[in-house]
Amino acid sequence: PLPIWVNENNKDDFFAIGSIAELEEGYFENEDGTLALVKDSNKEIDLHRPFVDKVIFIRDGVKYRRLSEVIDVWFDSGAMPFAQLHYPFENKELFEKIFPSDFIAEGIDQTRGWFYTLHNIAVALFDKPAFKNIVVNELILDKNGVKMSKKLGNTIDPFELMEKYGADAVRWYLFVNNPPWKTTKFNGDDIAKTVISDFLRSLTNTYAFFALYANIDGFEGNEPIVPIEERPEIDRWIISRMNTLIKNYSSLMDSYELTKAPRAIQDFVINELSNWYIRRNRRRFWKGEKDNDKIAAYQTLREVMLNLLKMIAPIAPFISEDFYQRLKNSSEPESIHLNEMPRPDDSLIDIELERRMELAQKITSLTRFLREKSNLKVRQPLNRILIPILNSEFRRDIQKVQSIIIEEINVKSIEFIEDENNDIIRKSAKANFKVIGKKFGKNTQLVANAIKELNNEQIAFIEKAGNYTLVIDNNNYEINIEDIEISSEDIEGWLVASEEGITVALDTTLDQQLINEGIAREFISKIQSIRKESNFEVLDKIKIEFCAEKEIVDAINSLKEYIMSEVLALELYNTEITSNYNELEMNDNIIKIIINKM
Repeated sequence: PLPIWVNENNKDDFFAIGSIAELEEGYFENEDGTLALVKDSNKEIDLHRPFVDKVIFIRDGVKYRRLSEVIDVWFDSGAMPFAQLHYPFENKELFEKIFPSDFIAEGIDQTRGWFYTLHNIAVALFDKPAFKNIVVNELILDKNGVKMSKKLGNTIDPFELMEKYGADAVRWYLFVNNPPWKTTKFNGDDIAKTVISDFLRSLTNTYAFFALYANIDGFEGNEPIVPIEERPEIDRWIISRMNTLIKNYSSLMDSYELTKAPRAIQDFVINELSNWYIRRNRRRFWKGEKDNDKIAAYQTLREVMLNLLKMIAPIAPFISEDFYQRLKNSSEPESIHLNEMPRPDDSLIDIELERRMELAQKITSLTRFLREKSNLKVRQPLNRILIPILNSEFRRDIQKVQSIIIEEINVKSIEFIEDENNDIIRKSAKANFKVIGKKFGKNTQLVANAIKELNNEQIAFIEKAGNYTLVIDNNNYEINIEDIEISSEDIEGWLVASEEGITVALDTTLDQQLINEGIAREFISKIQSIRKESNFEVLDKIKIEFCAEKEIVDAINSLKEYIMSEVLALELYNTEITSNYNELEMNDNIIKIIINKM
């Protein structure tokens, strides 16, 4: 109710009542017309109608009655910042500390109510806004972009979603799928395909990998810390990347970029932690002795996981708590939600190391693309790749991560090309019309035609310098690297790919030694799969009997010791097999195989 009392005889004479104490100084008008001071009437104070309508004030013999109007109900919500603390009657210091709020969040359909009244009242009373940031939730549409409604039957039962996918998966999807201030086409199937299959599975598999070997080795998390500077480069890299992630995540969250922040975590977990660090470090966890190198691997992975869980916790509170309880030791807070948000340690961030490793990842990715293009499995060794050198720093960076790249892409060597006119690397360029159309207007086609005529040397110059001047009809046209799209041409025996100024040429020629190595690696993979399916322990020693075509037998025998060491075999031999065998298909050949524990 509007707390304004007006002179019965003069509507221009009125005053406001600002507290219960002031209201108690008024008179309660009984049914028979008698009056009693509110504070002496033994009536229970009620700030709503009809009680307040029976309270009158008498000043200088004049009666004042409350206006009949009520305030829009949004006024209550708009008064929330101070009303919730009973300010100004108490909590003055607390109110001044928390006002204005860092952010408010509400649906788009409520902006004319709550957002407006909050702002209006705060400016009227305090001459400042009530909030520093607004997060507006737009509407959630069905997967076809139609607004959900009971009438159309396209609504989704949230409880069924939670039951099917879990609350964390639904929450994470709502954050990473689309910024909250944009309309969201909601498709439950995407939760399974992206969040669960990609992100949560990578996170879960990372924990499961850690737990498996930590339990085998009796790692408890309270071992003496191996100093960072004494850990291998791959550990220092993932710790650097983690601290960079913490810095970026904190900056994005502080800026209320509520989609970019969890996406950064998601990319880190899938691409850098799971697909790079874990995969490249498996042997350190497999090996028998629990030395400093192995302890460093455990400590690094545990530290990274704990920091990830702390960043994930606000969005995925349940899975982060579950994994935290399994990872924590007795000296750490009882719950993930009682931890401080991680802060980056700049001293652990190595920008040059991150740049080198990113280069290794890009070259690896390009080479794998070329392998897939030619159906050459990663397990098939190849002779070499060629990389054109952009500058001396580029060459030094590659040389420092050369062994990593060679191992990742399974080639014997990396060779560098400094001659842009080399016959193996043939490049062509075409115009990026989305960019040059705005830039050159009516001359766009002229520029596009000139770009098409660029030769290898000119394209290489643009890749290095980032720009180039085209001379057309005595007029200069400055183009940049983003104005063109560069592609590479394959020649017989070579495959070529380019991305972001990096070009890789892959030698696809196979000799017998390479073929044998490919067969051996494929055979190892098959053995490891059988071990897993047979529920063998990680460290179980085995005996292998096999029967295959001569080509396969010769390849396996030529690399027998290597194969045995990889699969923990004490015996490996070719023999006639007639029963109780596994049958494998490999390189269009059938292999009969028997594996027994020793």
